[in-house]
Amino acid sequence: MNLGTAKPSHEELDQVPHHLIDSHSIFEEYDVKQYESDVLAILDKLYQKSNMVLLTGGSGMYADIITQGMDSIPDISPEIREEVIRLYQQNGLEWLQNQVSIHDPIYFDQVDRQNPQRLMRALEVCLGTQQPYSNFRQKKKVERPFVSIKIGLDRDREELYQRIDDRMDQMIEKGLFEEAESLFPYRNLNALQTVGYTEIFDFMEGVYDRVEAIRLLKRNSRRYAKRQMTWFRKDPEIQWFHPDQFNQIIDFISAQIALNPPNAATQL
Repeated sequence: MNLGTAKPSHEELDQVPHHLIDSHSIFEEYDVKQYESDVLAILDKLYQKSNMVLLTGGSGMYADIITQGMDSIPDISPEIREEVIRLYQQNGLEWLQNQVSIHDPIYFDQVDRQNPQRLMRALEVCLGTQQPYSNFRQKKKVERPFVSIKIGLDRDREELYQRIDDRMDQMIEKGLFEEAESLFPYRNLNALQTVGYTEIFDFMEGVYDRVEAIRLLKRNSRRYAKRQMTWFRKDPEIQWFHPDQFNQIIDFISAQIALNPPNAATQL
């Protein structure tokens, strides 16, 4: 999944030590709870060597789990998860939206309704526990033994969307369709229910032609970016900068460190 997940290049991996890259197989069940456990264990080791660690990524939920913690949600059997994925693939997004609205109208009013991953997760919890997913989402912040400095990078919407379109063209030129073809036999796995693969899988199954697949790849990537921004905009702790404001970012980080100097009990 090198191209579809925009994995760092070998050159980038050589420049800076990375973690949780090439760490899991698509056949492994992996969720945000396991991610929390893995990252906290990594941080514990890294903080023995340095007072500062950089966490970067696109998913708001996965970022929040590290800085704020998460509610305890019971484990759901793989059979229920697989059945939800199968039904979604068979019946589509509208069916999935309808099911979540029936089983948990409170969460349905809050969730990004265009995000099938979030909807499937909610539905599998509802079916697996016989309780609404929202019952497990109390949003009680967990105290962490480190201070988080949150920085958001923002661009003009037109500039951002053009970069997304150009990036998609580059990924296709490098072999995104060929990579998806190699993963096609495993298309029902949870790890592959993502933007960048599902559109190509539908093309391979004859739902639409290659031109339409590329249009949907770009459109859905832009929509995903918009949803990411909506999520992060809700966090008042994030300080926003344009990516070119390098000096301002460094000044902001320095000021925050001065306010919260690292010590044996508090890292950044």
